Formats: sequence, C-alpha cells, structure tokens
Amino acid sequence: MCLIIGFLFVSSSFLISTSTSSFFNNSSLCHLHESFALLQFKHSFSIFNDTSYDYECGCSLGASRILSWKNGTDCCTWSGVTCDMVTGNVIQLNLHCSKILGIIYSNSTLFFLHHLHRLDLSGNDFSGSQISSNFGRFTSMKHLNLSYSSFSGQVPQEISYLSQLLSLDLSANYALELQTSSLKKITTNLTNLKELNLGYLHVSFVESHSLMNLSSSLTSIELCSSGLQGKFPEKIFLLPNLQVLNLDFNENLIGSFPNSNWSSCPIRELRLSGTAFSIDMSYIRNLKFLNILYLNNCKFIGSHPPLLMVANSTKITHLDLSDNNLGGYMPSNFFLNLQQLIALDLGGNNFVGQLQETCANNSNQISLLYNCSEHQLLGHGPMNLEYLNLRRNKLNGTIPSWLYSLPVLRTLELSENQFTGSIQEFQYVSLSFLNLRDNKLHGPIPVSVFQQENLTTLILIRNNLSGAVGLDLFSKLKYLGDLSLSYNNLSLSFNNFDNYTLSNLEWVELAACNINEFPYFLRASENIYHLDLSQNKIQSNIPKWLWNVGVDTFQDLNLSHNLLTGYLPEQLPWKKLQNIDLRSNLIQGHLPIPTPSIRYYFISNNQLFGEISSLICTLTSIQVLDLSHNTLNGSVPQCLGNLSDNLSVLDLRRNMFDGIIPTPFSKCNSLTSIVLNGNRLKGQLPRALVNCRNIEILDLGNNMINDTFPQWLESLPNLQVLVLRSNKFHGSISSPNATFPFQKLRVLDLSNNQFHGVLPTQYFENFLAMMHDRRVDKLEYMGEYNYYQASVVLTVKGLDVNFEKILNIFTTIDFSKNNFDGKIPESIGKLKSLKGVNLSHNKIYGNIPTSLGNLSNLEWLDLSSNKLSGEIPMQLSEITSLAVFKISQNHLVGAIPHGKQFNTFGNDSYTGNLGLCGFPLTKTCGNDEAQQPSPSVNDDDEEPTNGFDWKYVFIGYASGLVIGISVGYMFFSDDRLACFMRKVGGERWLKLLKTRRRNGGFNRRRRN
Repeated sequence: MCLIIGFLFVSSSFLISTSTSSFFNNSSLCHLHESFALLQFKHSFSIFNDTSYDYECGCSLGASRILSWKNGTDCCTWSGVTCDMVTGNVIQLNLHCSKILGIIYSNSTLFFLHHLHRLDLSGNDFSGSQISSNFGRFTSMKHLNLSYSSFSGQVPQEISYLSQLLSLDLSANYALELQTSSLKKITTNLTNLKELNLGYLHVSFVESHSLMNLSSSLTSIELCSSGLQGKFPEKIFLLPNLQVLNLDFNENLIGSFPNSNWSSCPIRELRLSGTAFSIDMSYIRNLKFLNILYLNNCKFIGSHPPLLMVANSTKITHLDLSDNNLGGYMPSNFFLNLQQLIALDLGGNNFVGQLQETCANNSNQISLLYNCSEHQLLGHGPMNLEYLNLRRNKLNGTIPSWLYSLPVLRTLELSENQFTGSIQEFQYVSLSFLNLRDNKLHGPIPVSVFQQENLTTLILIRNNLSGAVGLDLFSKLKYLGDLSLSYNNLSLSFNNFDNYTLSNLEWVELAACNINEFPYFLRASENIYHLDLSQNKIQSNIPKWLWNVGVDTFQDLNLSHNLLTGYLPEQLPWKKLQNIDLRSNLIQGHLPIPTPSIRYYFISNNQLFGEISSLICTLTSIQVLDLSHNTLNGSVPQCLGNLSDNLSVLDLRRNMFDGIIPTPFSKCNSLTSIVLNGNRLKGQLPRALVNCRNIEILDLGNNMINDTFPQWLESLPNLQVLVLRSNKFHGSISSPNATFPFQKLRVLDLSNNQFHGVLPTQYFENFLAMMHDRRVDKLEYMGEYNYYQASVVLTVKGLDVNFEKILNIFTTIDFSKNNFDGKIPESIGKLKSLKGVNLSHNKIYGNIPTSLGNLSNLEWLDLSSNKLSGEIPMQLSEITSLAVFKISQNHLVGAIPHGKQFNTFGNDSYTGNLGLCGFPLTKTCGNDEAQQPSPSVNDDDEEPTNGFDWKYVFIGYASGLVIGISVGYMFFSDDRLACFMRKVGGERWLKLLKTRRRNGGFNRRRRN
C-alpha cells in the first residue's frame, strides 16, 4: 500500500510539474503537489446544504471554506489554508464546520501534507470514517482537532507517534472507541501535550489507572462522559500546570481531593458533575484561582453546607450545584459576595424562602435582607450575571427587584417554584431566555418582555397571568423560537394582524389561552415542530395552509378540546409527525392516516364515519391508537394485529364496528390496554390474547361476543380491569383447576350476560389485589400510558358512571343480570378492599353470608332479585361506608338491623321481602322477632330501638325533658316513643309519658 501511495504521489507530482502554466503563475507561493493534494481532497467529498446552526459544536451559518478552492489560484490564499511564508509549505488547515460530507480513506491525499502543524476537521460529517493510522505520519503536528465529526471505530495507537502535539481533541465522536493500550501510549508518549480532550468517547473498559503517566505539562484535561471507572489518581489534581479538569458524568468514577498541597494549585476550572466523587467543600474553598465550579448531581461529605462554602469565594464566575437535594435558606450575603458571577445554576434542589433584596442600611452600606423598605431598594446584584437558573426549588415571595436591573442577563430560569406577585419591568433588553413557568405569578405580561429583541425562549406556562395579548406585541421578537403561554388567564388575539409572522418559531404552546381563531401568524413557521392549541375556543375549519407548515419538521400537534369542524385530508402531510391529538372537536369525514412515524394518535370524540383504511397498518411505530367515540363502521382491520409488537393502547370504544376482534400476533408484550366497548363485535375472543403478558385493561363490554368465560386469561400477571358486560357470554365461570388466577384483578364486570352455575369460590379465594385494605401515600391510576389515560363505564350504586381515571385503590365485582345460582361463598368476605358488589338479578339462594360484614370499605351492595332467604346479618350494620344497600325481591325474614348506615336506607331497599320487619318498613317486629342491639350498646336487657336514631337522645339531654318529649312526639309512633322513654329514664319517665298522653287526649277532646 505504501508503494502504491508513493507511486501515486510521484506520478501526480510529475503531472503537476509538467503543466505548471495551466495552474499557477510564477509568483505562486503554494507548492504544486500540495495544491493538487488539497484539490483532490476537496473533490473526494460533497457539501451538505444544512443552513441551521449547530449549537453543540459551535457551527454557524456560512458557506463551506473549500468552495473557495479553485484551479489556477495560489492555494496559500484559499480559505482555511495557511502556508509558511518562507518555505511555502502548507502548515495549517482549518476546515472547522465546512459542511463536508464523506469518508476519509487511508489513501486520502490529505496525508500528502507532511508539513502540517495544525489540522482542524471538527464539525463536519465523516460518518463511516475511521481515524486512519496515517494520521501518525504528521510528525510536525502540534494541534489536532477531529471533534464532532462522526468518526467511528478504534483510535489508532499511531496517534501516540505525534510526539510534538500540544493539543489533541477527539471529543464528541460518539461511535469512536479508545482501548486501554492506546490510552496508555497517548498519555505516556505525548510528553509535550498541554490540552487533551477525549470527552464523549466510548472508553467504558478503560480504568483510571491508565491516566497515571499524564504529562506534567498538561494545562487542560477533558474526559467527560467517557465511561471512566475506578479510583481517580489524586496526583492528577497536583499537576503543576493544570488549570482545567473536566470529569463530568463518569458515574462510576470515585475519588477524593488531596489532603495537602492543593490550595496552591493553579486549577481555575473544576467539573465533577455526575461522578461518584466524595466532595468536601472545605477543600474547594481554599483553591486560590478557582473561577469555574460544576458539581451537578454529586455526593457531598463533611459538615459544611456547600452553598455557604462558596458564598465567600469572590472570584467564582461560574457555579453549578444543581440537582443535589440541597436545602434551607440561601446565605444572607450570597449574591452580594459573588459580584463576579457570570453563571449560577442551583436548580433541582430544595431551597426555601425568599430571594433577598439588595438594600442600603443607615450607614449607606449595601446589604442583603429579606425585606427592604421602598426607599432602601438599590437594585444592585451581581452585575455581570448572564445566566441564572433556580428551577425546581421551593422559593417563594416576589422576584427581587435587582433581578430586573441586571444589564447583561441573558438566561433567567425560575420555573417550578412558588413565586408570587407580578412580573416587573426589565430595565435592559439583554434577555434571550425567560422561563417562569409553574409559579403563582399574576398580573399582565410586562411590556419590557416584548422589547427583548434577542429573545429566543419565552415560557410562562401555568401561572395566574391575565390581560389581553395582541400579536402586534411580538413584532420585535424576530428570533423567538419557543413561545409557551398555556394555562393562564390570558386572552390572545390575532385580529387585524395578518401581516405579522414569527418565522423562527419551533415550539408553540398556547393551550387554554382563550383563543377563538386559528393563529394565522403560524403560516410562515417553516421550522415548527411542536404546536399545542388545545382547550381553546377555536370554532372554524382547520385552515388549508396548515398542511403546508412544517411538512419536514412537525413532530407534535395538539388541537384537542376546541370546536374545529370540517374534513381532514385522507393522509396527513407531515413526514416526521410522532404525536397528534385532535380529541374532542367536531371533525367530520373519514379517518385520516398520518405518516408511519406516528407514535401517539388521538382523534376520539369527533364525528368521523366510514371504514378504516387499510393504510392504518403502515403505522408500524404506533404505540397509542385512540379512535373512540366516533361513528366509524365496518370491520376492524385484521392487520391491526401486525402492529401489536409496538402497540400499547388500542381504544376503539363507542363506534359501530362489527365483525370479529383482530387477532394479535404472538409478540404483543407491549399491549397494556384494549378497549373495544360499545361496538357490534361478534364471534369469540382471540385466544392469542393470552400472549399479551402486560395487559392491564381489557374492556370488551357492550358488544355481541358469543363465547364462554375466558378462564385462560387468569394467567395474565398484570390484568387489573376485565369488563365483559352486556355480551352473549355463557356457561360456567368456575375454574376447578385454577391455581393462582387473576391475582392483580381489581375490577371484574360480567354483568348482563348468560353465565350460569355457582359463584366462583376459587376466584374469591385468590383475588389477592382485592384482599388487602390498602392505604397508599400517593393515589395513582390504572392504565396510564404517557399521553393516554384509561377510562371505564361501570354500574355504581345503581347508576352507570364513567370513570375517566381508575384509581389504583378502586375495586368492584359485578355479576348482575346473569343466571348464577347456588349460595354466596363465605370467602367473599376476604376481599376487604372491595368498594362495590353487585350480584343482583340472578338465582342465588341461601343465607346472606355474615362474612360480608368484613368488607369495611364497601360503599354499595346489591343482592336484589335473587332467592336469598334467612335474616339480614347484624354484622352488616358495622359497614359504616355503606351508602347503597339493596336486597329487594328476595325471601328474607326477620328484623332489619338498626343503627349507623341502616338508618339511612329507604323502603325500596327491602321491597318484596314479605317476612322483613322494622324501620323503615311500616311492619313492626314483635319481641320474639327482634334482633339483638348493635355492639355499641352495653345493656343486654334493653329493648330494641326499632329504627330509633340515637341523635334524639342528645336532643333530649340538651334541651330538657319537656322539649325532648315534644321532639319525640313529632318523630315517633307511640310504641317507638315508649321504647325511647324506657331507655332514657326508666319506668318513672314512662309513667310521665302516659300521663302526658292522657292529658293530651283529654285536651284534644275538649278542642273538638
């Protein structure tokens, strides 16, 4: 290979030398063979036309440097090329961000430039290229930068041959790997190296001992996100010239600071974020030259509060202590002392209290206090501050006035706190990023916000801001890319502003902003990828121009909960669309089909009709498909089973689908919810559902499915909700061979089918999720999946209730309107978390089991229209949460239990049981029929209360005997009042009652 390259080099040199007149004039400084090498290098690549700005590698708009390279001109004058003015050799090649696309092969003419001292190929796309061993031939190289250029493969050991290197940057080539042997040779042989950047390389198998031989001349070491592990050598902290050390985000890298001789080290920038270092702030505070300190998500040791340790470090310019769970109040002199601050990030902690105002005391000295009188406010703060991030803390009070007076503040991030008051006017127009979301701010948006000509991000979501906002206010915000004003009390208006556009918008959130027209200004937003206009009052067709906006960029579109009308195109135009939400509008026509990249598709609660196109089966990335509450008809495409590999939620409820249920393929582990309720589906349940091991919600109610009970579903380990109501299921539901069936089931609705046989004792004994009376610290919901929330319609207390969310503590069993017979098993009393039981309209006989009294959480119990006999168990009176109790149309006898909840049930709870007596029925019970009093009564000899409510005792005691007896006359029959008087006052009070009766009767006769 070397011979071939040499031959090519000689041949090319010969050709160049024989045609000098066609390329250069006599005054050209550039050597002919180097000019030819550069031109050949240029022609081996293409130039991509991406005009966007790459923030990560610092690439800006502009033409590629190599476009200026022309035949017949001096290569020393070409953009990016520098020659030695004496020898004419090309010594520097700077092609940073030149939009170069292609592969650098090992025989590239780049390697003919033997005299290069500096080579910068960063910020290009050499995807698929490996770093050739021929880079080791640049023996004069002092600066090599190959960062952000998509190199892959192994870093060759030949890089260690570049013994004169002063700087080496291979960072951010994410597919590039560095082996231990190569790292050791680099750290050992490059003894002149001053700057080393290997950040974001894949070096997960390289341990920190490989760094032991780093050159003492190093001034900068950057190894962030490199997978380093083990203990970091302390001696590296003591390198005599080290100024920058960046070890960020090596999560398995441990270490600690040197115990001595460290304070005099020249370190000015220290980054240990996301490592397992033991950070003792008392060591850091002694670093004399430290300006930049990044300790995000770290492990602190020692008794010194980190914030207090840096409060007196007057030289700190950049400080990041975010996401460390730090708490308490900020030191009173914090912002005063750090007057040199340029950037501060304390986000993701637990700081409380108010941000202090800057005040002047009686001695005319500046101090920071929590409260300042108006004449004391100076507005002073760290005047060099450009970046302030206090997101996700617990700060409250008003935003201090000095924050509005910082002359160079670019980023202000105060989101997710508890700030109150109004937003004041900013005194300068330096802002580019403003985020105040999720606070308690009120009042209008200040006029000064709309004067920030460099503003790219404005986020004010979820506050109490108010006032009218017209589009004309945004006329100066030419660079605005993120506009988020959702969930305030604002009223946005776009009337008469048809000429205004915000062409740089990429992220727009204007949900619940009282918008009543579609924002016309979006028509020029070619790069938009997120738009949320949900929960407004937009009453119109979706404008046709929207289909031409963001065709190549749109990813998220939410127009839900408006009054949008009209028809949609059969195929949506956006090529990269991932999430679309059109729920709860008035959209008509056939179901539109989005691009195959779609993941979440919501179009429920509209007026769609017709059959589903088979094109829906091209949505191979779909995770949630919600077409519910429309009038779609025809059969459900069987090819939907092909989507089961990725599909997690399929919701087709409340349409007019017929035919059979699609059969999911064997790989359906992603499915968590299948909701087909309220259609006309027939046939049997697909047995392949048993392969869907992660199903939580299965709702097939209100169809025409004709099948036996799917006992084979009992093995699904995560099934929580099973609704089969109102179908044509038949047969027995008992499973004598069941081992551990339906252990996570919490909602079971089999009502209105044709099941028969005895109730399933073995199920009641194994419904583990229904057995535990759970008390949870945090209420959660079943069937939640990202943007989707499972809902279900159940019969609760005799009414059909739509549960838009299903609480994780909700449990119910409904077997009503079937042909079950036999007795109610005592084992039902084990299901202590049950909220409701409905066994009505069956043929169940026998006694009501006393074990039902164990269901202390029960809120409704319906046993009506059966053949139950015997007495109502007194134990049921202990269920204090019971709100609905129905046992009508049975053969029950004896006294109705009294007290507690039983005093609230009406006659309709007991009708059709001719043998029952007692309150609230008019039929009273004799002594021999009376039930025992409730356990709360201690006297075993006392007579029954016959429906008496003890609140009347308290009325009597509080108001005196006469008033008490008068109240008794108003509320009780004679027999009940006699019982009451005997309980309260014994025979003496009973005689008084009889005397009053006689007198009352005599007086009545006299009045007549």
